[in-house]
Amino acid sequence: MPPTQPIDSPFFRSMLIELATTRMPFGRYKGRLLVDLPEPYLVWFRQRGFPDGKLGMQLASLYEIKVNGLEYLLRGILKRTPGHEETPSND
Repeated sequence: MPPTQPIDSPFFRSMLIELATTRMPFGRYKGRLLVDLPEPYLVWFRQRGFPDGKLGMQLASLYEIKVNGLEYLLRGILKRTPGHEETPSND
């Protein structure tokens, strides 16, 4: 089994910052921050399969974060990250 990283490690910190600041590269929500994607959209991906690669891992992580009520953690990171603001909702 590979060694695990402590939850407060620079690795996890950078992963969460990237998750909070990455924008959706395609589809109906292209350009929207992943954290601003509606939960039903993430559920749809969960049911049909997340894309391969890094984006799929990010969407799957975001799904778990939102379903477990931890979205506020990413919003806190976003507020403290210069140059990033939430995208307006146009659902």
